[in-house]
Amino acid sequence: MALRGNLRDFTITQLLNLINLAGKTGTLILEGPAEQAHVSFREGKLAYARIGQDDGSLASILHKANKLNANQYRAIADRAGQMTDKELGLLLINAGYVSQDDILLNLQSHFSDVIRRLFTWVEGFFRFEAEIMPPEDRINVRLDLENIIIEGSRELRELEQLKDEIPSLDMALKFTDRPMKHVNLSVEEWRVVSFINPKNTMKQIAQTNKMSELEVRRIVYGLLQAGLVEMVRPEGVVVQQNPKTYPTQDKEEQKTLINKLIGRIRTM
Repeated sequence: MALRGNLRDFTITQLLNLINLAGKTGTLILEGPAEQAHVSFREGKLAYARIGQDDGSLASILHKANKLNANQYRAIADRAGQMTDKELGLLLINAGYVSQDDILLNLQSHFSDVIRRLFTWVEGFFRFEAEIMPPEDRINVRLDLENIIIEGSRELRELEQLKDEIPSLDMALKFTDRPMKHVNLSVEEWRVVSFINPKNTMKQIAQTNKMSELEVRRIVYGLLQAGLVEMVRPEGVVVQQNPKTYPTQDKEEQKTLINKLIGRIRTM
């Protein structure tokens, strides 16, 4: 299947549906404005996914999922050397660190999260390479795309709704006068709250916490609804203002311009 094009013409949902229905094997390569993603498939099933410079190694994924503590992760990273993820997985299972189900479930969750991040990509290019197989040194999964597509589409609709409430992530946040006492926040919410400052834009907060656009909008929306924060222009940003109501201050010239505009409208 020779498939390449622009994400403005084909959405991620359409591409995944096509690969799923055609039962294709190969790798979908996506070139975004700032990152590149590789998503591999076997017979229309998701096998592997990687985005940007993220460390998609098994040790890193298990560490992020709290299946390995920091000391275990460092020890494994130091000793693993050129060991493949398959070899490392077998070693961890035999050593009793994790079970086979732990590995597969966390890989499936990680790869699904990568795909969900891609649903927000609307700029960039894609190509499907049938000759590029899923990487052999990584553990592949076999995950149906239907549920991923349904969940991704739902999150995309949620993102569009949140954009109505929070139009731009280039705005900053500041705390209101409402006290934070007796407020129960999740770990992710506290991570956002700790960076709230009129100097920090929401986009900067998201980047610092490695959150997606949907994740940070969802958290900020909750904080806004609770009356804990409000949106403000970031400090240090100069807003250009034009004091002139018309392109000219001359009254006669203003009148002429208005008459010309009225005349153009009548001819439309």
